[in-house]
Amino acid sequence: MLQKCEGIVIRSTDYGESNKVVTLYTRELGKVGVMAKGAKKPNSRLSAITQLFTHGYFLVQKGSGLGSLQQGEMISSLRSIREDIFLTAYSSYIVELTDKSTDDRKVNPYLFELLHQTLNYINEGYDPEVLMNIYELKILNVLGLHPILNQCAVCGSIDGQFSFSIREGGFLCHRCLDKDPYHLKISPATVKLLRIFYYFDLNRLGTISIKDETKDELRKIIWTYYEEYSGLYLKTKKFLHSIKQFRQLL
Repeated sequence: MLQKCEGIVIRSTDYGESNKVVTLYTRELGKVGVMAKGAKKPNSRLSAITQLFTHGYFLVQKGSGLGSLQQGEMISSLRSIREDIFLTAYSSYIVELTDKSTDDRKVNPYLFELLHQTLNYINEGYDPEVLMNIYELKILNVLGLHPILNQCAVCGSIDGQFSFSIREGGFLCHRCLDKDPYHLKISPATVKLLRIFYYFDLNRLGTISIKDETKDELRKIIWTYYEEYSGLYLKTKKFLHSIKQFRQLL
């Protein structure tokens, strides 16, 4: 059965001398794996459309297992991401996170749109670290994780000075700090941004300028929460960490 779908290449692996196994995240079919025969050949009509991050229309021959890619029509190659190693690092992490967080053929149009918007914003020059944090927080629901970011996780209070408790899975107000002696102290700016990133509509993204120390706090909270609750191991995180250290030396 042939089906046309809109998708983004989230993984592309060489297979044999001339083929690729490509994982697409699509609007209509969810995550699907396809064999792209001959795609490694430079003159193949499938060569460009099977590059990582490519957004396009794909004609897929569906089967009980791995499908096959018959043809594709590129919408965008996200060229700016491809030509910048830092943007490539953040985008690679985002697509791997998508791959590891989703089951095959489970349709989620919201997640497709979120992935599409996030990569496009990175390609257009928005801060990739901020976009990564937003994406990490928004995809938690797909993983069945729901951090408490609108009130104190213990008493339910919505006012006060907040820290973050990995153990309680969310904010702790200053009155409940004794409930977790290992709580992480964070600035009011980080509290505000965690809430905004988790709840707001990405369509409303404007220009965001965040201090480096606030970015460090956000990353620490989000990555520690992921390590505790997600069960995911992402190879690209190590690459992303080394790239970030390298950038700080420049």
